[in-house]
Amino acid sequence: MSRRTCQRGLSLVVALIMLIVMTVTTLAVFRMSQTGSQIVANMQFRDEAVASANSTIQEVISTQRMFLSPDAVFLQACNGSFNRRCFDLNGDGQDDIEVEIAAPRCVQVSIIPTSTLNLAVAGELACARDTVQMFGVEGIATGDSLCANSTWEIRAQAQDFNGSGATGARMSVVEGVGVQVPSGTAIGFCLGSGGGS
Repeated sequence: MSRRTCQRGLSLVVALIMLIVMTVTTLAVFRMSQTGSQIVANMQFRDEAVASANSTIQEVISTQRMFLSPDAVFLQACNGSFNRRCFDLNGDGQDDIEVEIAAPRCVQVSIIPTSTLNLAVAGELACARDTVQMFGVEGIATGDSLCANSTWEIRAQAQDFNGSGATGARMSVVEGVGVQVPSGTAIGFCLGSGGGS
C-alpha cells in the first residue's frame, strides 16, 4: 500500500469522527434548547397559576360569604363546586386553570375592648355600646365592644385542566386576612370553622 492511499484512508476516518462529533454536539444543543423551553413554559404556568389563585383569594375576601357560607363562597359553580373558579387565560373558550378554595378557616378571634375604639371613625362608632362609667373618671368606658377582630386563613390550589397540552401541575397559595366582625357572632364563626382564640 502506498503512502498516498494510506493518507486517503486516514482522512476518511478523521472526517467520519468529525461528523460523529458534530452530530452529537447538535443533538446535545437541541436537547438543551428543548429543556430550556420546558423550563420557560413551566415558569409561565407557575406565574399564571399564582395570579389566578391570588385573584380568587381577593374575590373571596371581598365578600362576607367567606364566613357566612364557607362551603359555597362563590355564587356561580365551576365544575359542580361553589368553591372553585375557572379561568380561560388565552380566550379560546376553554378553561385553562381551575382554582379551588378550601373552606376559609378562622385562626383567631378577639373581642375589641370599648376603651380602644376611635369613636371619630364611623365603623368603630358602630361598635360602641352604652357602658357603665368608672367612678371618678368621666368618659372612660369599660367592657367589650360590639365588634371583634378575626384572622382567617384562605388556601387556594390552582391546577391546569387535564386536557390537551395540560401539565397536571399544581400551585398552592395561602393568605391570611383580618376581618372585623360583630362580636355576637365572631366566636360562632371561629368555632364553626375549626379555629379559636
